[in-house]
Amino acid sequence: MTSAGPLDPKEKFIARDLSWLMFNERVLEEASDNTNPLLERLRFLAIFTSNLDEFYMVRLAGLKRLIDSKYSHKDKFGYFPEELFVEVRKQADVLTKKFYEVFQGKMRKDLEKNKVFFKNHEELTPEQERETRKYFESTLFPIITPMAVDQGHPFPILPSKTIAFAVNVLRDNKPHLAIIPVPKNVSRFVRLPSERGEACFIMVEEIIRAYLKNFFRGYQLQEQTLFRVMRDSELYVAEEFAEDLLVAIEQEVKQRMRAKVVHLEIEKSCAPEFLDILCQGLGFPKEEVVSIGGTLDLSCLFELARLLDNPALSYREYKPAKIEYENIFERISQGDFISHLPFQSFYPTVDLIQTAAHDPNVLAIKMTLYRANEDSAIISALVEAAQNKKQVTILVEIKARFDEEKNIRWAKVLEDAGCHVIYGIANIKIHSKMTLIVRKEEDRIRRYVHLSTGNYNEKTARVYTDIGYFTANDDVARDISDVFNVITGYSLPSMWKRVVSSPNDMRKYFFELIDREIENQKRSKSGLISAKMNSLEDVQMIDKLYEASKAGVKIKLVVRGICCLIPGVPGLSENIEVKSIVGRFLEHTRVMIFNNNGNPRVFLSSADWMSRNFDSRIELLFEIYQEEIKEHLQYLMDMCWKDNSKSRLLQPDRKYTRQKDNEEKFNFQERMISYYGR
Repeated sequence: MTSAGPLDPKEKFIARDLSWLMFNERVLEEASDNTNPLLERLRFLAIFTSNLDEFYMVRLAGLKRLIDSKYSHKDKFGYFPEELFVEVRKQADVLTKKFYEVFQGKMRKDLEKNKVFFKNHEELTPEQERETRKYFESTLFPIITPMAVDQGHPFPILPSKTIAFAVNVLRDNKPHLAIIPVPKNVSRFVRLPSERGEACFIMVEEIIRAYLKNFFRGYQLQEQTLFRVMRDSELYVAEEFAEDLLVAIEQEVKQRMRAKVVHLEIEKSCAPEFLDILCQGLGFPKEEVVSIGGTLDLSCLFELARLLDNPALSYREYKPAKIEYENIFERISQGDFISHLPFQSFYPTVDLIQTAAHDPNVLAIKMTLYRANEDSAIISALVEAAQNKKQVTILVEIKARFDEEKNIRWAKVLEDAGCHVIYGIANIKIHSKMTLIVRKEEDRIRRYVHLSTGNYNEKTARVYTDIGYFTANDDVARDISDVFNVITGYSLPSMWKRVVSSPNDMRKYFFELIDREIENQKRSKSGLISAKMNSLEDVQMIDKLYEASKAGVKIKLVVRGICCLIPGVPGLSENIEVKSIVGRFLEHTRVMIFNNNGNPRVFLSSADWMSRNFDSRIELLFEIYQEEIKEHLQYLMDMCWKDNSKSRLLQPDRKYTRQKDNEEKFNFQERMISYYGR
């Protein structure tokens, strides 16, 4: 691509939201891939649905807010809000159609081949019908509450992602509308009596549908339909004016259930006049309703996969490799090391906090928590540490999207235990993952540090690829102490020695590293950059990479999700290659390698290359100096780039393509399982 003048943003970039939908399409492709076990394909369908829900509640909601506010400026990708909204809706509708084609076609056939069946109520045997009636009468009927809609009963407030029946009933020829939400505290799949070796299910809403008339004695059931609502789930807090950030976030979370409806799904069989009534009650434009010719909300396929629980239909089981040591502090003292999740055990991370909680020589623990799991062993250890009179300081990021309520609960638990808890910083998210432990040893104070590319979450540590870094290096410890002082108090950091932090320094530092590769390319033709991340969206960074490409620097990027850069375009990005890996584990590691004229500099980071990571989050970039670890990370990146089994290459035409079938298949994640399991 050559041009006498500057390129239009649409020629240079893929719009963020369109790139995100392209990522979810790759997830959907995995559900059709027969090389994946059947239950794993079910899970990919569930992931697709969950992803799309979040997209509607956050990204689509944001576009609708801009349109409602009459905002009429182009975004950095060259789109007006109305223009992008139309394109996003079109692409999302195409993906939704593909999704149901996969589930109702190939997936249902493959399930039936494995003797897994779904039944409608009219297909039930007499025994199965008796069981469903019994279940309805004993469980469903007592907990379901029909809600009338009339002058004295306004249209009910339905929380986001609620599935509900809209029912029209008659009495004395007068119509009445009622809403019956499908309860969320029962299984969507009800198992039916079946032949030996078979698994038969009926959806809970189909049982409710069969017995709807039981809720309306004395009335005639006229028509009914299922619908599903999704609401704007972004939080709107004037953080700089909030006297208490925790209280402000807590109040805003409670308002989510009353937020504007941004997406409405309804069964295709719904009568037009009935749809008019629903749209009026929900305050939703009829022309934006999505008609579904199948089961609403199939994120419940996660549940089905658990119910079936057949090892023969799942990925082969493996145990994360142990990292051998006797005492975690002694092991770190012997030299820096990393743990590569989920291929290696998360235990050393948990053990570090648990050991510190009970070690009489540990004086203080400082830690950031972005997303923690229920029943967290790490949080339990922090509580014990406070009870054992350690100085425990925890930053709990209560603005972590969709984890706000959970993090508020954790913050209160930790505070009640005696921990000093910081709830975050106004207008900034603390996304860095770091732990600092202060320990008295003989005649000195020593600090131990853990940094990570991912969260302190024992659950996601089994399915996300991340790298944790353990060190007792004094320079690293000093830098991390400075970062905590910035977060918890009023302090400007000293000159960093071993870490770089956003929002002030990270983008500038990356630009300096890229400029160095440009200079090395001019001098010795050695310019080379290799990087791995979740998302690449920052247009300043993309323009810098384009500049490097034009100078001849070879750039290889592994970007799992959003990628707004267009590779391989002559005169713009012909020296850039982009690969996305969507496989058994969610690729979450952030690794950056700059060739540095043959003496590579290797970095790990909590940050993707997105504007939010550079400008509105506290993130960490830290360089790895130990040669053994550097070589290992370079090996991991080489193996990652070699993957041709679960990877797709982004082409100049903005499409992702699998590599040629005639190549010998290489699966990076499977290779790591065998590599660490040696």
